[in-house]
Amino acid sequence: MKVKVLGAAVVLLLAALLLISQGYLSAQGLSAQGWFEQGQTLMVDGDWYAAAESFLECLRLNPAHAGGTAALAECYYELGEYDQALSWVRRARTLSRSSTDLANLEAVILIALGRLDEASTIIGQVLVREPYNRDALFAAAELDIARGLTGDALSRYQEVVRRYPDDRRVLLSLALTLGALGENARAQTYIDSALILHPGDYRVYYYAAYLAAQGGRLLEAQNYARQCLNLRPGYVPARSLLASLFYRSGQYEDAAALTDALIAADRNDVQAWYLKGMAYIKLGRHQDALTILATACAINPDDEFVRAALEEELITVTALEDPRRARWASWHFSRARDYRTRNLADQALFEYRRGLRLNPYATDRREYAELLRMQGYPARYLEELKFLQTLGPVDRTVTDAVEAYEASLADSLPRRWDLDPLEAGERHWKLAVFALAGQSAFYHVDSGSVAAALVRDILAQSRDIEALALELSQASFSQAYRLAREAGADYFMLISAQENERDLSLKAELFVGRTASPALTLSVYRSGLDRLRNASRGIIDQLILPQRGALLQRRASQGIIDRGRSGGLATGQVFDVVKKGRATVLNEGIGLFYAPADVVGSFTLTQVDEDFSLGTLARSGYQDRIETGDELILRADPAAASPPAAEPTVNPELRDLLRTLR
Repeated sequence: MKVKVLGAAVVLLLAALLLISQGYLSAQGLSAQGWFEQGQTLMVDGDWYAAAESFLECLRLNPAHAGGTAALAECYYELGEYDQALSWVRRARTLSRSSTDLANLEAVILIALGRLDEASTIIGQVLVREPYNRDALFAAAELDIARGLTGDALSRYQEVVRRYPDDRRVLLSLALTLGALGENARAQTYIDSALILHPGDYRVYYYAAYLAAQGGRLLEAQNYARQCLNLRPGYVPARSLLASLFYRSGQYEDAAALTDALIAADRNDVQAWYLKGMAYIKLGRHQDALTILATACAINPDDEFVRAALEEELITVTALEDPRRARWASWHFSRARDYRTRNLADQALFEYRRGLRLNPYATDRREYAELLRMQGYPARYLEELKFLQTLGPVDRTVTDAVEAYEASLADSLPRRWDLDPLEAGERHWKLAVFALAGQSAFYHVDSGSVAAALVRDILAQSRDIEALALELSQASFSQAYRLAREAGADYFMLISAQENERDLSLKAELFVGRTASPALTLSVYRSGLDRLRNASRGIIDQLILPQRGALLQRRASQGIIDRGRSGGLATGQVFDVVKKGRATVLNEGIGLFYAPADVVGSFTLTQVDEDFSLGTLARSGYQDRIETGDELILRADPAAASPPAAEPTVNPELRDLLRTLR
């Protein structure tokens, strides 16, 4: 009997070994199908890493397992590894060519990769075969949002909800899309329906919290976030959202405490470190905030919001001689040198200026000066070298360069007219930059204020715009308006930011300082590295104000004004000469108003220097009423190129939220 039992055991062992050799069982005893089923369970729990491992094991045992291949593609999509997801979904489609589910998955992966035309082709093919395919309609709506066509996406979702009125995903998608369009009351009806129809779904409460926060109902949002955590304890997105809600509500101690829990769970959670640092700034714990933000920056040196917040805090609370300033400035100088080696002068100038704002005494200023010279600004080059001389002893090369350029610029316009470039020039526009403190933030709290600080810093480099040093974060629009008006601002700008892990959209709303009437709306969408820097520069590039200057001196029919080549002027341009103080900013929109009777002459440019221009004056009427100090306003040129077309408004927050609804 024992021999029979032993023989049976040997047979079973041999059978198992045969199954392993044929790829049906793994060393852990699971078959390919077993690994697949385990992965599916993990997907339901949202454990995408573990699920991906299970599907990889499934495919190791059975490379032709269609379900495992498709599921692995979805896991990589959820993990944000879109290139890998695309590779696997295309492999899955070769195993199941007629699957519309896989076609839709490939489409949304392509959308995430920014390959919108390819995604559109696939979605169109599916909808030709199945005009009311639910997932294809969702993908088409997501494609519309990626193209900045949020209204078109809304129409698609409304079509879906008519056919599937109880569907959780479409109810939440409609609520989020309406919220993004500012239709908060309509959004609330759909989120209320989702809460009634799906009361046990933790995700519904998470999105309800987000929408309530977007509408400024912070206490209600906190309650929804807590209900989400009751249903799913430890759900990281809800904990992160609750921490940001504490911050926005002024509960900075609570926000910091919750970030401690997030950091304990994941030491590399940069957003938690950032939020803790920002909370400590609000609590007045500035040295602790600097340490925490530095830690976040060490974890992810490419997180621009962390670095910008850290640098702004350094500039605000430390002395110019603080060694930490030099250390953080060196990062910008290194990048500037890298850009110079690649002939990217504009990027290099930005980095040098940012570094010098942190550490004005850096010897790297010499490299910055040299770059200005190479860009065709010898007078500014000389200014920088002279500043270096004021900092202490310099080598003979600098001294020789100063002497040489003093001599070469002896015949420049300011020298011939006995003008000091640093004192004669005037900034003719006053601009205030703000962000509203209550702005909803999905990824970085106070992202609008951090972006506003960077925009103001870039504006300060202009010699025509005075970026007023006012408190960036304002509680309300009316408070921003009052502060700008009292400071004499011509315009004030409200910056808002919407972002996800990879994309950023900045919006700048410009208002007239006297009336608070709308003047201009600018929007920029950027992806990838340096998106905050590039988006901020994009805002400035779109901001085109009328050319204006002042008549500094006149000699008979000749005059000199405080605008030049650096301000975009060229010979042959004609200005109206307007009595000083008579031109006013239009009540609405961008522009200046002055009565024809206030025009006392014209000024035609004959020689344009770096920061000054020489021209010929011509009086209006019989009497010469042109005086020093009169204002010059460039006449509109009918042949001038039209301003760049506005960029499409893309909402990366909405894209990310809808993506997580899959």
